[in-house]
Amino acid sequence: MITGVHAIVFSPEAEKVRAFFKDVLGLSSVDAGGGWLIFALPPAELAVHPTDSGAPRHELYLMCDDIRATLAELRSKGVHVARDVVDQGWGLLAAICLPDGSEFPIYEPRHPSPLSQPGS
Repeated sequence: MITGVHAIVFSPEAEKVRAFFKDVLGLSSVDAGGGWLIFALPPAELAVHPTDSGAPRHELYLMCDDIRATLAELRSKGVHVARDVVDQGWGLLAAICLPDGSEFPIYEPRHPSPLSQPGS
């Protein structure tokens, strides 16, 4: 029934952010017309958490296998790390800066993942 997830990053500097995803993160893409790049993403997982505020919200995180190595590689490409690694128990969490100045969280999961357990 569901064949994938289409995530959207909104930015006042969309062209710079697109170039970052393409050139720095190395994500492959197709041009949907007029320079609107649609990026292929690695496999994804989706979690649903309760909220105390009553207001629903959605978050998007990049995932990696080794956060320290990933951050080192990103730093070598000139990426600013906005928040260094913090152990959250369920994973190691950090954040990088996109070219528009916004933060994008990245983490190394420590929780079981359906991606590593086929058929789950």
